[in-house]
Amino acid sequence: MIYPIYAYGHTLLKKKAEPVELKMEDIAPIVSDMYETMYHCKGVGLAAPQIGLSIRIFVIDSTRLNADDERKDRSEEGLKEVFINAEMIDETDGKVSLEEGCLSIPNIYGHVEREKKIKIRYHNAELELVEKVFTGFTARVIQHEYDHIEGLLFVEKLKPLKKQMIKRKLEDIKKGLISSRYKMKFAH
Repeated sequence: MIYPIYAYGHTLLKKKAEPVELKMEDIAPIVSDMYETMYHCKGVGLAAPQIGLSIRIFVIDSTRLNADDERKDRSEEGLKEVFINAEMIDETDGKVSLEEGCLSIPNIYGHVEREKKIKIRYHNAELELVEKVFTGFTARVIQHEYDHIEGLLFVEKLKPLKKQMIKRKLEDIKKGLISSRYKMKFAH
């Protein structure tokens, strides 16, 4: 099932998501729908709050990034993974600034500084508890989606001048005065 994407301005996107009970029969259909929605919208990551569920689940597929995309290291293979009840343990190795966008904030992009290397603990699709280190673009996608389950949006991490430049566009998104290639749910 393809869900509409909750748009910037919706209060659910600013709320810290709740942990989920680890029951395969409950989680599997949500994860399946999240992947279907993410692929339909041509994203590389999607967090449950973006489809109206205030729970700590997000999916990524950084293998989908074009090989010629400047944000991706040529040696990086990418990753398709489910993150359930994720907990960020460490963010290290220095910050790098790259352009980001978000399905909840269509047609707005900006450079965000993020750590190059992260360590995160989470349950995967098989509900196994894992702790892994990620680097490069995959680490960036994970950090972006992790921010969603913490109630943070990438535009909050932009430099003040850029925030000022996009203020009107953000207001238009809040009001639903935009067009998008996928279905969206607005706050009004």
